Formats: sequence, structure tokens, C-alpha cells
Amino acid sequence: MTNSISRGELWLQALAPKAKRLDGLCPSVQVADGELNGEIVRFISVVPDSNNHFPRAAKGEVGLLEGWTLAKVVSETIAEDANKSVKRPIVAIIDVPSQAYGRREEGFGINQALAGAAAAYANARISGHPVIGLIVGKAMSGAFLAHGYQANRLIAFNDKGVQIHAMGKESAARITLRTVESLEKLAATIPPMAYDINNYATLGLLSKLLDISNPDAPVEKDLTLVKSTLQQAISDARQDPSLKSRLGADNRRYSLLVRERMRASW
Repeated sequence: MTNSISRGELWLQALAPKAKRLDGLCPSVQVADGELNGEIVRFISVVPDSNNHFPRAAKGEVGLLEGWTLAKVVSETIAEDANKSVKRPIVAIIDVPSQAYGRREEGFGINQALAGAAAAYANARISGHPVIGLIVGKAMSGAFLAHGYQANRLIAFNDKGVQIHAMGKESAARITLRTVESLEKLAATIPPMAYDINNYATLGLLSKLLDISNPDAPVEKDLTLVKSTLQQAISDARQDPSLKSRLGADNRRYSLLVRERMRASW
């Protein structure tokens, strides 16, 4: 494998190499029903499309088409499995640099499109589908909220190419009236402001941080590690579908305390 394609597309191919892509979708949302440990799993990835009808979403951003397509695919998965006692796992393969910023996007309601995707993932989780987010690249801004953040469990690669944040560095620097360099220095002391995955891991939102030899060219041991970790996450999500595991880290202790006091007061 080469890095001529996005990580999202590369890992979709790696995890579901023989699975046919779902027909009838926009080219930037790829879906395949692969197999893990003898079980059918629905893999979903947002990928770049240089011919995207909306140019702001040409590089893997999540825009109008992507948001509504994600909502459609996930909602159809729920409907297809409605009468099954064991619901199909859904794995969101995450490599999204941003939501799509543009006047047309705002005018046509990108907020509704992304909210629809997020709601569909939440409905899948609540309906009993184990939803796992596999962060292989960037997970930025509203794109991450729409594609993956609603997962029962989040798994990320321990790699400098993996970044999670509410906005890009340049945008954050402008908003805070700082240079990118001064923002990076500040982020080194405040984990929620940091972009690197190790600081993000201290917030307790990840269930696993995986060391992969080369995320852009995975070898067999990498695939074995990722598959076994996904299987364990699916099993864990079935045993405990709640999101309470996100509150276990040291940097979330006050979030946990606030919830405890609110429950005691109410």
C-alpha cells in the first residue's frame, strides 16, 4: 500500500479488502461490510473527492453531501437490523481534516447535515449497535463530531499524523490573537488545547492508543493488532454501551465530580 490515498481510504481497504463498496452513495463516503472474527461489520470512511460537487469538501472534509450520506447509511443500518437480536457493529474510520467551510454550505444547512450524521450514529449506539471510532488520521472540528465522536469506544493511532481538535492551528491562532508558535507553547501546558494525540489521551476519551509501525503502509502485525483491538472494543461496547468510560482519566475528575453533585442535588 502507498500513501497516495488518504489514510481513511487506506484503512478501509486494509480492514475490508474483499468487501464490495456500497452502491448509490456520493464518492466521498465509502462503506463496506467486512468481517471481523466471523462477524459482519459495517466500515464507514469519508475520503477525498477532487470532483466533489462542493469544492470545499474536496479534500476529505465533511460537508453537505457527506453529512446527509453518513446519516442515510447509518440510519439504513439501524433499519436493516431492527428485528435482529444481535446488531451489526459499525466502525467509523476517521481521517477528516475539517467540516466544509463555505457560503453555499452555510446557506444549504451544513449544520443540519452534520447534526443528522451525529444523530444517526447516536441512534445506532442507543439501538444496540456497537459503534467504534478508529482514528487513523485527523479528527478535526465538526467533521469529527459528525463522523465518529458518538462512538461507544474511540481508538486512535499513536502517531504524529493523528490530530484531534476543535479547529486547525492557524484558525485557533487567529481566534486567540496569537502566532501559531505561541499557541503551540501554550498548548504544551494545557492538554485540551493541544493537538497531539498523547495530550488528547489524558482527557480519557480514548479506550486504546495503538502503536502502529507505519499507519501509511501497515504490515501484517499492524492489521492483527487493529483487528484484535476492534474486536475487544465491540465486545466491551456490548457489555457496557454507556459512555461512562470517558470520565475515568485524571483530567476529567472535575467533570465526574460535577455529575456526581448534580445527581445528588436532583
